[in-house]
Amino acid sequence: MIGKLKGRVDSLGDDLVIVDVGGVGYEVYCSARTLQRLPAIGEAVTLSIETEMREDAIRLFGFTTPLEREWYRLLHTVQGVGAKVALAVLGTLDVGELAAAIALKDTAAISRAPGVGKRLAERIAAELKDKAPAAGLGDAVHLRLQADLATVRAGGPLADAVSALVNLGYPQLQANAAVAAAAREAGEGATTEVLIRRGLKELAR
Repeated sequence: MIGKLKGRVDSLGDDLVIVDVGGVGYEVYCSARTLQRLPAIGEAVTLSIETEMREDAIRLFGFTTPLEREWYRLLHTVQGVGAKVALAVLGTLDVGELAAAIALKDTAAISRAPGVGKRLAERIAAELKDKAPAAGLGDAVHLRLQADLATVRAGGPLADAVSALVNLGYPQLQANAAVAAAAREAGEGATTEVLIRRGLKELAR
């Protein structure tokens, strides 16, 4: 099994890069985000590799970091997520954004990836919520959670709206995130009632 390739960028395709390693060209499929981050043709490159073996072919998938590869593996454990969809998700969200979306059940963010509908986004968030920490949530999660908590702790209508959602049975963390998102959308001066309505819409996504 190939776990890493270190060579030079030989050429680029729509969804793959050919890495020249000692005169041998390896076709490596990558997300759009990874392809954009690759150095210029002829320059040195190192990719973490996930090897997929089939009866008729061996395919290599490349990632800029081992953590990104781990997220690819995690996504692959979700029913309905194949290689194409997993790469689409990682091409739309970086690992920190994906971790934050899963932690906050932000299915709208996950469903921005091509080929990911609402139901599949919900399945990804639900099935990976307990597995994600093992792959490293990243600073983005903590920064976003801290921002949401700071917004809610400002008190007034925001705190009242969170309290109302919690009383309706929603977990504190999700209620905080939903109201913070509602406040950003509604703007300053939004009433408790408006924040509750918009917060419920956020939670229903």
